[in-house]
Amino acid sequence: MGAPKRILIVDDEENQRRTLAIGLRMDGFDVRAAGTAAEAIQILDQESTDLMLVDLMMPDINGLELARHVRLLHPTVKVVLTSAYHLSENQLRRADCGAVGFVPKPFEMRELVAFLQAKSAP
Repeated sequence: MGAPKRILIVDDEENQRRTLAIGLRMDGFDVRAAGTAAEAIQILDQESTDLMLVDLMMPDINGLELARHVRLLHPTVKVVLTSAYHLSENQLRRADCGAVGFVPKPFEMRELVAFLQAKSAP
């Protein structure tokens, strides 16, 4: 088995970040967390990241814009968007943000982990 996949959680809700980080660490992910898109960009510029779980609705830059930024400057990083506002696969494609998937909130941790493991596979 290889090294754990490094994931960056980007969510402006601290409790959500903390809960996700704990759950994902328990499932073997190497987790970083950011409360803003600007903080996430700084982390991406300094550390390798395999996968990002990005909240769609954030106060500084929304998840779609962050995903577009990541696609341009860090094209190997896979982005999964999450939100209470549901996006269909067609809407995600039309947004042209480069995200590899969408997970609606609320979600079960085991379902999220399975989804992220599938998306982080080579």
